[in-house]
Amino acid sequence: MLVAIDGPAGAGKSTVARAVARALGFTYLDTGAMYRAVALASTRGLDEVEALDIQFDGDLVLLNGEDVSSIIRTPAISDQASVVANDPSVREALVAQQRSIVARGDFVAEGRDIATVVAPDAEVKVYLTAHPAERARRRAAELGLDPEDVAAELLSRDERDSSHGRTTLRAAPGAWELDTTGMSIDDVVDAIVARVGEAQSS
Repeated sequence: MLVAIDGPAGAGKSTVARAVARALGFTYLDTGAMYRAVALASTRGLDEVEALDIQFDGDLVLLNGEDVSSIIRTPAISDQASVVANDPSVREALVAQQRSIVARGDFVAEGRDIATVVAPDAEVKVYLTAHPAERARRRAAELGLDPEDVAAELLSRDERDSSHGRTTLRAAPGAWELDTTGMSIDDVVDAIVARVGEAQSS
């Protein structure tokens, strides 16, 4: 079974998807980390996506064997990831890799277009969203930055991520839209796990 979780930047996709995978005993796939790894590689002059070896080892993200888990979470790499994601050749290469990965078992996969592009036939599709101020507050707390600065950055990313044919600000057909404003992580996870249980028993 595949649980596909998408939504805009700062909606809490990674945190929620990781916890849902743990609760279900599924494997977690962070597709955003793959774009971040490509972004990091591009800053190092490595532009051939097909030549990059992106692997996951538990919570670690490995780029050509190097643990890049921390560096790909920096604001500079986050911004660059949004840029490289608008390159059709990058998207095509990573979407193919992601489809191959999730075909191998039970996964919780998250990303900004996982349910619309990568896996439109996922058994459970969840669109996580939240009020822009809430998204900015969460991301600012995570990164230790000023919420107003983060709000401006998220708005810019929303606009950029919705260009070039991407569909990051719309729920996929058949997706369950979950507004997490004011909800705790545990509440969100419990709601999604219950939804998966309904799908498994139907």
